[in-house]
Amino acid sequence: MSLITYKDVAIKGISAAVPKRIIDNQDMQGELFSVQEIENAIKTTGIRFRRMAEPDQCSSDLCFHAAEKLLDDMSIDRSSIDLLIFMSQTPDYLQPATAPILQNRLGLSKSCAAFDINLACSGYVYGLSTAFAYCSQEGINRVLLLVGETLTKIISFEDRATSLLFGDGATATLIEKTPGFPRSYFSLNSDGGSFEVLWIEGGAYRMPSSGETLKADKFPDGSVRNKEQLYMDGLEVFNFTMREVPKDIKNLMQFAGIDENGIDYMVLHQANKLMTDFFLKKLKFPKEKAPYSLYNYGNTSAVSIPLTMVSELQNDLQNKNLNLVLSGFGGGLSWGSAFMKTDHIIVPDIVEM
Repeated sequence: MSLITYKDVAIKGISAAVPKRIIDNQDMQGELFSVQEIENAIKTTGIRFRRMAEPDQCSSDLCFHAAEKLLDDMSIDRSSIDLLIFMSQTPDYLQPATAPILQNRLGLSKSCAAFDINLACSGYVYGLSTAFAYCSQEGINRVLLLVGETLTKIISFEDRATSLLFGDGATATLIEKTPGFPRSYFSLNSDGGSFEVLWIEGGAYRMPSSGETLKADKFPDGSVRNKEQLYMDGLEVFNFTMREVPKDIKNLMQFAGIDENGIDYMVLHQANKLMTDFFLKKLKFPKEKAPYSLYNYGNTSAVSIPLTMVSELQNDLQNKNLNLVLSGFGGGLSWGSAFMKTDHIIVPDIVEM
């Protein structure tokens, strides 16, 4: 595991944007799911509603509106942004990177560095660590971290494993150099030996897009999916997270010198309520201090941690000093946890578009 400490760096604001279009999982009953199966799925996963981007709506569009809201509400001089990071598995193009497009679209300076990171559900923790690392350097004072996903574009709505889980959204986080601010602690990990349990096999360069990758296959459980749509082995993902994530959070807490009494909230990646409730039980951490946004937004991959912070902790983040543990885990396989303090940060209302 990579254990990292940063000092004199803080989150100053977080915003979120989601599509207006709402999917109600109760409407998904039909040939693929019975009424009882839908009810059991909602109870088990904790997911009732999700947001779905329009065909012409990209992750960058959601990120743009989240960033516009945050920068305007904070009255930020856009020329003061030194670095823009765009985190997504659903970029605008294979080439070029989306970050420079957003730099121009947001009216940031040409001296603003900009790059993309492609990482799944651990992405927000990794992205924060990257932003904190840059902000620790001379010459970098403000970093804008944009995390956006339109996962409904890459799943099959005829796949029993994924069709009830994923939603779309985006967040913007402003990180600033802040002399004297307390230390933050990160633990970052990966295991690429199991990458095939959560992947899209076709459509890139190992298996280029073709008639074969776009051909829909029917599977024994009744699912229909092509090779350019997300495949998930739910049992293997569950086993991986149960094996690695609680242990990683414990290691992080030991590294940071804290126990559960020193944590105001634990914000977990919003994958599956049954799974994360197990985490909390193993960690002996109170459920009331672990907020959920699953019911209204589903699994939004790397977006889920900051979206949960905005949707569920807005008031506390704006009016209190908080001690937070964040933990993301998923495709790669990749997982990461962080402990950090926040101090009366700006959290605008969620933008719907």
